Amino acid sequence: MPRYIVERLFAVGQQQMDGVGRRSRQIIETEYPAITWEHSHVAVDDDGRVRTFCLYEADSEDEIRSHAQQLGYHEILRVKEIVGDVTPADFPS
Repeated sequence: MPRYIVERLFAVGQQQMDGVGRRSRQIIETEYPAITWEHSHVAVDDDGRVRTFCLYEADSEDEIRSHAQQLGYHEILRVKEIVGDVTPADFPS
């Protein structure tokens, strides 16, 4: 199944992100069972806005965008299909 990295910019602060995360998981579990939310990296911009980089497994980018639209509270800046993974161990010295 394809994997995607999704960059989002949120309209809520860091204090509200626990609730947004719970809502995101609820929507996936009840309406998008084919989506797997692997994990997210969370950063806070200089202006205090929350930015996330989320990894998902899903049938399509459209499915990811549909879930995001239901979630609200953010805009998707970009979605990219992951074509491979590497770690430092892949490049021995």
